[in-house]
Amino acid sequence: MVSNSQLSHPKEEVIIYTDGACTGNPGAGGYGAVLIFGDRRQEISGGYQLTTNNRMEMMGAITALKSLEHKSKVKLHSDSKYIVDAIVKGWAKKWQANGWKRNKKEMAKNPDLWQQLLELCQIHDVEFVWVKGHAGIPENERCDRLAVSAAQQGNLATDQGYIS
Repeated sequence: MVSNSQLSHPKEEVIIYTDGACTGNPGAGGYGAVLIFGDRRQEISGGYQLTTNNRMEMMGAITALKSLEHKSKVKLHSDSKYIVDAIVKGWAKKWQANGWKRNKKEMAKNPDLWQQLLELCQIHDVEFVWVKGHAGIPENERCDRLAVSAAQQGNLATDQGYIS
């Protein structure tokens, strides 16, 4: 485990892999992240008793970015097209500008998490990279194991954003 004082260095690129998992959708869920800083590595995971897979995918990215102590250049790898496309194609910023509406009739899902993710992207210089899930990429596979394990823990937290 890397101590907080070593979580990032302002000039160092941070490589992040994230994943989310759910036992049912909705159901118990977990997220996992692997952060790589040069030759150092940190793993993060957590879970919620009732949530969705997309929320857990987002929580992996949010939690990883929140753990960075300094403004950082980040390459964030996710197997979630939902996250990568919404950021890279500008959909999330458009939903935010439209009061979290996807169109005239439909509200965007997970506005609480999109808000956090967009704010973190203003702090850090984040490049989002889509990776194919379950394709043998070691760090992505590790994130999956972390997320599944977190979802199976006892005494999981309540995902207030999902409940409300």
